[in-house]
Amino acid sequence: MPAELTRLSPVMRRFIRSAAVLGWSGLSIQLYLVFYGRWSVDASLLGGLVSYFSYFTVLTNTLAATVLTCAVTSRESKGRAFFLQPWVSSAIAASIALVGLAYSLLLRHLWHPQGWQFIADELLHDVMPLLFLLYWWRCVPKGTLRLGHIAGWVIYPVVYFAFVLLRGHSLGFYPYPFIDVEKLGYPQVFINASGILLGFVLIALVVVGLDRWRGRR
Repeated sequence: MPAELTRLSPVMRRFIRSAAVLGWSGLSIQLYLVFYGRWSVDASLLGGLVSYFSYFTVLTNTLAATVLTCAVTSRESKGRAFFLQPWVSSAIAASIALVGLAYSLLLRHLWHPQGWQFIADELLHDVMPLLFLLYWWRCVPKGTLRLGHIAGWVIYPVVYFAFVLLRGHSLGFYPYPFIDVEKLGYPQVFINASGILLGFVLIALVVVGLDRWRGRR
């Protein structure tokens, strides 16, 4: 077992397990709602699965839930060792912080989900960002991050943006209104995406700064 996990208290282990359960629960509820909506209109369930994984929120929450699961799993594997590396967990922390902030600032006012959709929405956009950032703060070893790591971290949102543009061009569907090329046009979409990427870089700088501060302490 990695040295950083042996020092976790029983309380912290229970916290991580609970956070992992909440993460997978939010993802499962959202997947069920997608499948149910597709089934009710006789649409392809496979298409629903592809659409489900076309959201940055879903992808990032999946990564976060995977890290939390690895943190409380004792079986060694290359995948587990990869996700528990501080630079990987920190990249996911920056990404899920972007999920929470972008939703609150850009999307929350656009709709008012009810019932199970409200529960999934809260878990994926509010609860999990807070829980994962707390996990990162308390459990991920500090003092190893460098500014150069940010250059690697930005690959994730950039590749995602390229993917949704390509998929949107082919299918006419864009998962978020601020990157809807058909309504906004490419110039405005690239401006919006650049602003969001700048926000991600600022969050990443904060993550690296906190890592260095905690590392010195």
